[in-house]
Formats: sequence, structure tokens, C-alpha cells
Amino acid sequence: MGPYILQTARLGLRRYTADDVEQLRPVFADPYSATFYPGMDRQELLERWIDWNLRNYRDHGFGLWALEWREDGTFVGDAGITWQTVEGERILEIGWHIHPLFRGRGLATEAGRACMAYGFEHLRAGSLGSIVDPANIASIKVASRVHSGQREYEGAKGPMLLFSTSAAQFASARGVPPIP
Repeated sequence: MGPYILQTARLGLRRYTADDVEQLRPVFADPYSATFYPGMDRQELLERWIDWNLRNYRDHGFGLWALEWREDGTFVGDAGITWQTVEGERILEIGWHIHPLFRGRGLATEAGRACMAYGFEHLRAGSLGSIVDPANIASIKVASRVHSGQREYEGAKGPMLLFSTSAAQFASARGVPPIP
């Protein structure tokens, strides 16, 4: 357990380690996740996923973080902020992936909201987005709870949804002036 970069009422978000590969496997191995992340049950791709996040920590100071139940350290997925490209422009994206045994409990929404606060308060982001496949009904529900708006765009593999929140929208929802 820990040390946590972020904490919510139920979750701790910590940096990935190479030892997380086997805990990560079931997050992507079930049929629903495999629809959106094909092949991610393979060792090589899981190791690359973790390596990508380790590089993100080194290069940017953030990435996707392992999610744990705070009460006992059980691995329940990941969530965090990464750089992504949308229509040729780099954006900060909030992403989440929840272990199938723990889905439907509001964990992705809880983690997504914590990542949003981190992005605006610590990274001083002007806006944050979440890229969602239009077929991913579960992530659409989460992104709709986390973000203020959405629009369609043409991604590399076809139509996608971009959910977004500006710093001003975030501050307004919290009833505080935006951070300059």
C-alpha cells in the first residue's frame, strides 16, 4: 500500500511498479475491455503499458497511477493523466481502467474526479479531456459524470468522443475563482 500521490474516500493512487504486471492483467483481459484494448492480456503489452507510465512519471511527473483500496491495498485498476493527441493537438487526458470485479461501484468516477482536481490544482491545466470510444457505454457514463461537455471527432481508427472541462468550468463548479 502507498505511498499515495492522490487519495479519495476509498482509493489510493500510487505509481506503477514493474511488479504490477500480473495485477493489471485482469483489468484488460475480460471480453468488455478486450473490445477496446485488444491483446492487452499479453505479457509484452502489459509490460509496455507499465513502462510507458514509468516514462511518463520521469518525463512529466504524472501518468496513469495504480488504484488501490485504501483499507487493504487491493489493486482495483488504474487512473491518471497522460498526454494524448486529438486532431493534431496535444491534450491532457484523464483515463481510467477498472478491474472487472470492481466495476459498477463508482470507482472510475471517484478516481476521475480526483485526477481532474489534481490536473487543475497541481498541473495548472487550462483544460482536461477524456477520449472515449462511442461503443464504450461504461466510460461514456463515467466521462459524463466527470466532465462538463463532449463532442465528436475523427480519431485515427474512426469516430471518437472527447469529453472536456476547462479550468474555468472546474472552478465555477466548485464555487471558487479560477487559478491564474
